[in-house]
Amino acid sequence: MIYGDRDLGVIVQGATGKQGVFHIALMNEYARVVGGRGVVAGVTPGKGGQEAGGVPVYGSVQEALREHDATASVLFVPAAAACDSIMEAAHAGIELIVAITEHIPVHDTMKSIAYATLCGCEVIGPNCPGILSPGECKLGIMPAHLFSRGNVGVVSRSGTLTYEVVDELSRAGIGQSTVVGIGGDPVIGQTFADVLERFETDPQTEAVVVIGEVGGNLEEEGIRSTDMPVVAYIAGVSAPPEKRMGHAGAIIEGGEGDARSKVRRLAAMGVPIASRPSEIPGLVRELL
Repeated sequence: MIYGDRDLGVIVQGATGKQGVFHIALMNEYARVVGGRGVVAGVTPGKGGQEAGGVPVYGSVQEALREHDATASVLFVPAAAACDSIMEAAHAGIELIVAITEHIPVHDTMKSIAYATLCGCEVIGPNCPGILSPGECKLGIMPAHLFSRGNVGVVSRSGTLTYEVVDELSRAGIGQSTVVGIGGDPVIGQTFADVLERFETDPQTEAVVVIGEVGGNLEEEGIRSTDMPVVAYIAGVSAPPEKRMGHAGAIIEGGEGDARSKVRRLAAMGVPIASRPSEIPGLVRELL
């Protein structure tokens, strides 16, 4: 547990939308199973007094926090409203925001994350699946049935790949401490380095799986900054050069940011690298 445990109180912004209602119910279903608090309230401007997914809805984050003890927020608001919603939550005293919303304009992301940082609030995402600490808490949209409790952390830029890797680990009898999807946008709040720093201080985590993809060099920066035992998997080896890759928001160019050059640099650092997800459990076993 590196971002919260079963005592974490959560609000959902964009609670009355289809996704908000659906995922509040799933998050609270998980909270009931593990004996946690889960989502205590929802927020949608102009919809105060309603109910969504079984929790009361308020017109603002401030109103919700007057009635409920919560320190985290999960964001399902439309992209155009996401910047204001992140800043509103950070200003109201929320300490952790998980921004599920995709297609947020880059300048909006930059502005809202900078403001949240000034307020002492951490943002995971945007365009991410969230966090799940098996047996403790779920913030976001990860499919909980794939997870099992254990001592291997996972941090990833890709949502669906995260689920595939977690499934491989669980099937191999390797449980997870916390799984964090940091999002695939060009600008994100928590980076690999930030998450790995937290894993370093977590007594439950003995090794970490880093799932990267084409674009940028966040994977190398993160792994270079940590003393944790790490296994890496980099997606996109067959991605064409000189082409903008939508999800990673980066152009692969001149041996920078493409999967093959990332793999070469990580190998030179002595990091075990899986060529496919099914190899990850074996490499983790060797590390442990």
